[in-house]
Amino acid sequence: MPPQQAVTRKVAAAATRSKLIDSGLRLAERTGLTGLSVNLLVEEAGVSKGSFFHHFGDRASYLLALHREFHDRIAEHIDQTINHRPPGRERLLAGAIAYLDMCLEQRGIRALLLEARAEPAVAQEITRRNADFARRCEPDFVALGHRHPLQSAQLAVAMTAEAALIELADGSAVKSVRAALEDFFH
Repeated sequence: MPPQQAVTRKVAAAATRSKLIDSGLRLAERTGLTGLSVNLLVEEAGVSKGSFFHHFGDRASYLLALHREFHDRIAEHIDQTINHRPPGRERLLAGAIAYLDMCLEQRGIRALLLEARAEPAVAQEITRRNADFARRCEPDFVALGHRHPLQSAQLAVAMTAEAALIELADGSAVKSVRAALEDFFH
């Protein structure tokens, strides 16, 4: 195969994969996990069922890819929000609020991903992602003088995730929950 054809195929494959992910993120708003079938997904994406299985293998792998895409987007948004800030309380709070706001903006996706936690691969990814966020928050707790900065960061990540669940159930930002997070970040 000529090099140009190989590049074209890779670009086309990436575009198809992206269509499937973006379609799933859109459908999540309407269907939740139980309604997110492979047939509905490929119809929404305008691709063949074979393309789905070529890129993901099975539904569990697809849910993992959705989880990663959603949280990669959140991580990018958080980075844009906090990267110009020095470690400390304001940076922690800005990151937590950015996370909560993104979860509220994407309620259907967040709800779908919560349902997907029963998938072992998604559960492992959540553990990995939470550990990564905790490591990223550790310097903030060092700056705040916490005796156990990594453990404080782990608790902050868990509390922020729980705050997102409370707001998801409420359907809006809950001022008292956000104030409680702010109180913790001192």
